[in-house]
Amino acid sequence: MNPQLLMDLVTMKMPFGKYKGRILCDLPESYLIWFHREGFPPGKLGELIATLYEIKLNGLEYLLQPLKK
Repeated sequence: MNPQLLMDLVTMKMPFGKYKGRILCDLPESYLIWFHREGFPPGKLGELIATLYEIKLNGLEYLLQPLKK
């Protein structure tokens, strides 16, 4: 896994939709499940959301905590 992806998850904001302006790592799991079911957006944002989905699915959110500071 690219370490820069993890940094982006704790710094990038959601650019559109119901959670526009929210830091990606703070997106609710239900929203990530919806993207998983309906399809992730193209490009880097989709890659980030898919990565976050896998992190939350596997209970690995603790990996992001030290990076949030």
